[in-house]
Amino acid sequence: MTGHRWRPVLLAAVGVVVVWIIAFTAYTVAKNSKMTAEKVKAYAESVNLNDLSPEARAKAIRELADRLNALSAEERQQARFDRAAMTWFREMTEEEKATFVELTMPTGFKQMLTAFEQMPEDRRQKAIADSLRRMREARTRLQAGQGGGDGAGPFNEPPISEELQQRISTIGLKAFYSQSSAQTKAELAPLLEELQRSMEGGRMFRHR
Repeated sequence: MTGHRWRPVLLAAVGVVVVWIIAFTAYTVAKNSKMTAEKVKAYAESVNLNDLSPEARAKAIRELADRLNALSAEERQQARFDRAAMTWFREMTEEEKATFVELTMPTGFKQMLTAFEQMPEDRRQKAIADSLRRMREARTRLQAGQGGGDGAGPFNEPPISEELQQRISTIGLKAFYSQSSAQTKAELAPLLEELQRSMEGGRMFRHR
């Protein structure tokens, strides 16, 4: 009789253990399948574009773009700062660069540029300044998290060069982007992503 009374308890305990194992397995699989900046960097370092055929190069470039696009906003920032993809970018042809830029630009960024240019000039300038400030702050956080502190390397470089900032101010972001080379568009990509996040989050439209 005692055994019969404990049987439901044992079955319930076994059920809990099975559910826990399934949940833990699912968590582990999801964690391992999640794309990270480290995985992007490892992939970029594992492939030499110059050793590949044209077809294999195109496939590898698309694979790198897909990996970048699968990153969260924070991981994407880290990948940009680590310059994992830019090592490849310097080895790409102009056509490959243009393709890579189009593949990795956020969805809807062209609509964002149009909306951005419709804002008053003072708001546009403030939005760019605020975005650059947030990019510098993000870079500082990443540097601190990685134990950096000697002021050297890509973390110490400005988010975008002073020359680009001046040309954007003179020509306008949308016009400047449309006239730029693939190399310049790639340099502008982090700023465009930050501006888009600001617009989607409503930061640009506060305190008007």
